Order: sequence, then C-alpha cells, then structure tokens
Amino acid sequence: LQFVESGGGLVHSGDSLRLSCITSGFMVNDYAIGWFRQAPGKQYEGVSCISPRDGSTYYLDSVQGRFTISRDNAKNTVSLQMNNLTPDDTAVYYCNADLWVVNGHINPSDHWGQGTQVTVSS
Repeated sequence: LQFVESGGGLVHSGDSLRLSCITSGFMVNDYAIGWFRQAPGKQYEGVSCISPRDGSTYYLDSVQGRFTISRDNAKNTVSLQMNNLTPDDTAVYYCNADLWVVNGHINPSDHWGQGTQVTVSS
C-alpha cells in the first residue's frame, strides 16, 4: 500500500482546500479509505472515511457539514473537500486504508505517506 497526499496550503479562516490521495498497490474501491490528521503536539485523529463498494461516508463531528470525502475509482484516488476552514483544522493530513469501516472508523495500515500540511490562519 502506498499513499501520496497533496493539496494542502496556507489559507485564511473560511477558505476551502481540496486534498487528494493518490494510491498504488490496491484499488480504492476494494478498501475503506480514511483521512487522518495530526496537529502539533496532538495525537492522530481520524477525520473522515469512506466504505469500500457502497461508498458510505463518515465524519468527525467537528468537520461534519464542512468536509466531504469522495472517491474516483477510475483515477484510483480519494479526495477530501474542506470548506469553511478554521484554525482548529491546522494539521498535517494523511490518507490510509483498511479493509472495513467499523463504527465509523478505520484502523490504518502501517504504510503512511508524507502527508500534506494544512495551515489555517485566523
């Protein structure tokens, strides 16, 4: 499993960003894909995930209604559209995969990409 994240940047509160996760070694439609983030001094937290096949989506409460996860099977990529960003969204964002979504979460693999930095100024 390999993941390459991109799309981060420095934005102001209320702005939007679209993150992309390019995967290799597997088909995104066959796995549950999740976005995670790690803010300075904090642990990883799961932000959103999408189930294999039926595409059910799940979100962290604090991003519900602002973030949208989607999957492009033809391009084997997963995206995270982030709207109305706040400084609390500042973190390095990563994508990862698991076989299933359980209780709205995935258990990420040991394979991590380099992540993409999102910085939101107030």
